Amino acid sequence: MYRELFEEIGLRPEHVRILGRTRGWLRYDVPKQWVRREFRNTYRGQKQIWFLLRLVGRDCDVCLRASDHPEFDAWRWSEYWFPLDVVIEFKRQVYEQALTELSRLLFRGVRSRTSKWQQITQP
Repeated sequence: MYRELFEEIGLRPEHVRILGRTRGWLRYDVPKQWVRREFRNTYRGQKQIWFLLRLVGRDCDVCLRASDHPEFDAWRWSEYWFPLDVVIEFKRQVYEQALTELSRLLFRGVRSRTSKWQQITQP
């Protein structure tokens, strides 16, 4: 997790505190039309463990150019449930699972917000 954190956003272990993680692996399949041709027979999707981190460093510690192959060109703070409203559809279930599971660590005793996506899709 720390290697990925540094490669993707330049943060080191001393910049964050781990608050929790998902209990198990979360998986999603990538639709074939989203997989590059040369990988279609070997690549299916991803399995992930999600971590909830607290930034104990400063915003300026985030460096999107920490690696030779940056994955992001910008970042911002957003509301906790916001990703559910903007993530690509085939990843949405994993995002919902992860955010719901990790929300228990953040919102103890507070009723969780229902995303716009949940309001639209649930009866």
